[in-house]
Amino acid sequence: MSHKTASCCCGQLSIDVQGDSLGAGICHCLACQQRTGSVFAALAAYAAPFAVTGTATEYVRTGDQGAKFRFRFCPVCGSTVFHTEEGNDTYVMVAVGAFADPDFPAPQDSVYECRKHSWVQLPEGIAHYAKDTN
Repeated sequence: MSHKTASCCCGQLSIDVQGDSLGAGICHCLACQQRTGSVFAALAAYAAPFAVTGTATEYVRTGDQGAKFRFRFCPVCGSTVFHTEEGNDTYVMVAVGAFADPDFPAPQDSVYECRKHSWVQLPEGIAHYAKDTN
């Protein structure tokens, strides 16, 4: 089975995931913009199990639908690496940039486009949603 490793900028925190991605997407919500310091978050889902190496600082945020998400980032360099949904241990969402792979596949969907910056161009053929799909 194939595996991929995503890590923070300094290498102190990493996550090893197995198999192919369950899917990748982009989120334009204001919370993701503030969390990443960018105009959107690019995320890829992977099925459990996964292995984490290093120490993470955690931040829990409640989404619009009431779900709680636990974000993990490096306490040394501040890079966001992954997050999980409280009460759902079947998958993990990994920041695509943490893979440092310019050949990572394009996203399949784009959520919270009601908050998308007008100059952002997205790949053709992806699904578009004004808000969260859950």
